[in-house]
Amino acid sequence: MGDWELLLPGEADVLIRGLRSFQLLEMGSEGWSRQHEHLEKLNMQAILDATVSQGEPIQELLATHGKIPTLVEELIAVEMWKQKVFPVLCKLEDFKPQNTFPIYIVIHHEASIINLLETVFFYKEVCESAEDTVLDLVDYCHRKLTLLVARTSHGSTPSEEEESQDITPMQELQKQAELMEFEISLKALSVLRYITDCVDSLSLNALNRMLSTHNLPCLLVELLQHSPWTRQEGGKLQRFESGRWQTVVPSEQQKLSKLDGQVWIALYNLLLSPEARARYSFTSFAKGQLLKLQAFLTDTLLDQLPNLADLKDFLAHLALAETQTPKKDLVLEQIPEIWERLERENRGKWQAIAKHQLQHVFSPSEQDLRLQARRWAETYRLDLLEAVAPERPRCASCNSEASKRCSRCQNEWYCCRECQVKHWEKHKKACVLAAQGERAK
Repeated sequence: MGDWELLLPGEADVLIRGLRSFQLLEMGSEGWSRQHEHLEKLNMQAILDATVSQGEPIQELLATHGKIPTLVEELIAVEMWKQKVFPVLCKLEDFKPQNTFPIYIVIHHEASIINLLETVFFYKEVCESAEDTVLDLVDYCHRKLTLLVARTSHGSTPSEEEESQDITPMQELQKQAELMEFEISLKALSVLRYITDCVDSLSLNALNRMLSTHNLPCLLVELLQHSPWTRQEGGKLQRFESGRWQTVVPSEQQKLSKLDGQVWIALYNLLLSPEARARYSFTSFAKGQLLKLQAFLTDTLLDQLPNLADLKDFLAHLALAETQTPKKDLVLEQIPEIWERLERENRGKWQAIAKHQLQHVFSPSEQDLRLQARRWAETYRLDLLEAVAPERPRCASCNSEASKRCSRCQNEWYCCRECQVKHWEKHKKACVLAAQGERAK
């Protein structure tokens, strides 16, 4: 196996061929957990492939074997589980888990899949291989971006720095889930942008879904206005990058962030593509929203994204053009079916699913936990992950550059002994579990 390979030759093909959809009741089960581990390996291999600019077999295999629809269905299934089953689970009187690790894995499953999709959807053939499920994926991205705008409007963007000494394991899990939801939504933005790159080859149903049903251009304008990935903290500008909030030095504040760039490129694709522009209704509302973009199109921005000069010219023409009435073309519209089907199959069963999973999945024995920890230790190769990391590790307590690692589990980083001691109570359970898994090998 080469220096930059996590999977043996042919192993990725076997894992991808074996991908399948699971029922909500099966989430967290033995077979489901195995597939989750396989997805994590595929995820890491795809990132490694992209990082070192070698061949991209993961995205090719996913497209060749027609597994993108399977990933989209799994993505929406775990989204539904988090919305419908997880809240019921938390309210059960006899739900007092000694260890929240198995539940965290299910919650993390959505992040794993959207991260894999973000990596591979860069390639047009992957988007095309999604077939009809691209409609479901567009709906999924719309839900996540709407949630981003709503949260930012109410000033409720989650912060990983906020801590409480008296927090219970379940409260800590819910807080982690909230922060994870924020990161998932940002990745959904990138996936949506890659879908708009294929706007010329999308079906009329997909175009209609983006432009008429969801009016994505206006939603993207809202995102630019609220900029949920930036904030002011202690009088300093911060951006959410690489999974955490980072202070932006004054000399870098005019630099376009990756997420802002994704929004601008998506807008460019949706407004200037001939296919999309011909189907979009420039109503008085849409015109008013889109003209707000003119204030953002500064010379500094155009220097960084020169193609936006075409968008600036388009907006100048739009300002002088007559508004349109909504288009009412007769279209036999295809409706996304995954969410509706899953809800129909499980309606009225949420509590039964929660009780079943409490008994059979989320109350593991100590031996089961050790075996699961061992499998996770075998899944992750820290040497590879660190080799491709964009920057040096950061302290888990204060976020400074770190050079010392937890000697027990080797997973967490610290800049000094004081920070390690301060962070110990929060890290203790994960550390003990990881160490047990390592000893069980």
